[in-house]
Amino acid sequence: MLFHVRMDVKLPPDMPPERADALKKEEKALAQRLQEQGQWRHLWRIAGQYANVSIFDVAGNEELHALLLSLPLYPYMQIEVMPLCRHPSSVRANDL
Repeated sequence: MLFHVRMDVKLPPDMPPERADALKKEEKALAQRLQEQGQWRHLWRIAGQYANVSIFDVAGNEELHALLLSLPLYPYMQIEVMPLCRHPSSVRANDL
């Protein structure tokens, strides 16, 4: 099942830089691993913001929820999730 997920990150201004750097490093490693495994299908930065738009390909709501909770930056994110389904007018039948 595909999900469009927007993640806006808001780190506390008083967070020590070393802590922020460590969280970002952990987040990057996990994001890259999930992309290689095919669960995090697409990842785009939103220009000028500390935010991204991503497409996840997971079994369902529970798997997506668990995956998002596992992100090191999760406590500092505002997340918007939209489930996706194939549009009948799409010419790309292979992009399910």
